Amino acid sequence: MPYVHDTLSRLKLSSPAQVEFYQAAEEVLECLRPLFERQPHYLQHSIIERMVEPERQIMFRVCWLDDAGCVQVNKGYRIQFNSALGPYKGGLRFHPSVTAGTIKFLGFEQIFKNALTGLPIGGGKGGSDFDPKGKSDNEIMRFCQAFMSELYRHIGPTRDVPAGDIGVGAREIGYMYGQYKRLTGRYEGVLTGKGLNWGGSLGRKEATGYGAVYFAQNMLAARGETLEGKTCLVSGAGNVSIYTIEKLYELGATPITCSDSRGTVHDPKGIDLGLLKQLKEVKRVSLEEYLSEHPDAHYISARDYPQDGHAVWHIKADAAFPCATQNELTELDAQTLLANQVTCVSEGANMPSTTEAVDCFLAAKIAYGPGKAANAGGVATSQLEMAQNSSMEQWPLEKVDQKLKEIMANIYQQCATTAEEFGDPTNLVLGANIAGFRKVADAMIEQGVM
Repeated sequence: MPYVHDTLSRLKLSSPAQVEFYQAAEEVLECLRPLFERQPHYLQHSIIERMVEPERQIMFRVCWLDDAGCVQVNKGYRIQFNSALGPYKGGLRFHPSVTAGTIKFLGFEQIFKNALTGLPIGGGKGGSDFDPKGKSDNEIMRFCQAFMSELYRHIGPTRDVPAGDIGVGAREIGYMYGQYKRLTGRYEGVLTGKGLNWGGSLGRKEATGYGAVYFAQNMLAARGETLEGKTCLVSGAGNVSIYTIEKLYELGATPITCSDSRGTVHDPKGIDLGLLKQLKEVKRVSLEEYLSEHPDAHYISARDYPQDGHAVWHIKADAAFPCATQNELTELDAQTLLANQVTCVSEGANMPSTTEAVDCFLAAKIAYGPGKAANAGGVATSQLEMAQNSSMEQWPLEKVDQKLKEIMANIYQQCATTAEEFGDPTNLVLGANIAGFRKVADAMIEQGVM
């Protein structure tokens, strides 16, 4: 079938220099080959051509004043990719690495991730190349207000409901929500990840990390194993990483690493979760300070490690949870994990493994949970927040967590059942892509050409 080559060639012309987007699209398209052989009507309806092009791409200038009174200029994005299943849903990322291609790949992944949750939400993503690091609260507030002064025109509780992502936590959501309310005069569930006393959901902050662990639990259970007693590698030190570590401890595992842009902490006795939260959620400082309270732990600077590998993945353990950012786990890292007999990888970040690394995991037939399935807990709980906002109530944490467990178990079952249906039972990448695609494609066909 030439459609993979032809589609990617068109994308490179219409969306130049968006390498991460091409990577995400190629993975999905390659997985769909066996589906199209059985059901060619998807090709006849030009679903691929329609799905890889966003329904709407919004790019805008964001001007704001820093504390010195100087005007700063950033670029803002919102990609509304696909609304066949419901209003656009996906996070906002504030990071200097953000480009149109970054947002495009994240939005494309979001289509399938949201479909797998079984909830009525479409796929979208947004953000800016603004860097919150080193900025004062007032500077962040002014940026968020300027960003929302444009974005508010394009979102709404039944139209597009953004959430947080890298660089966007409860503080940023609060500033943006306040500006939305000021501009529209409406108090409604237009953002998720809100504060608990003004419309937020219990369990939302923890959901992505918890979900990645629940997904690993389901993968291992299918193989007659549990997480109890296993040593685990976790990358990152943000919300996803922190709450992955928290849930691993709850299930009897021992997480022994975390990392940030400067380096990796390896604590063989287990990461001190309370200290990690203090350093990253309160002080917002480098992980190097971890050693001030745990001098027996090891700190490996990112400067001291080769570019084709990352220290966190070269420590011996039983399971790995990439929770930092895209393409953080290379082919060399994957080979090292496998040589160290890691048997489970569950992705808490979006597309954290390179194509070559994924190929290594699939060839080894380990329990490998791709990000579009394993990290869907965050967006699932965001939709639960939307449901609570609509009914003007707040559910107890136990109810939210139970629903999250059920959603992650259902996502695993969809992926596993679909992978088995297409003759490759250990390939959850194949299962996730086909299962998510079919839901969206069928809805698109039923709704006509649009």
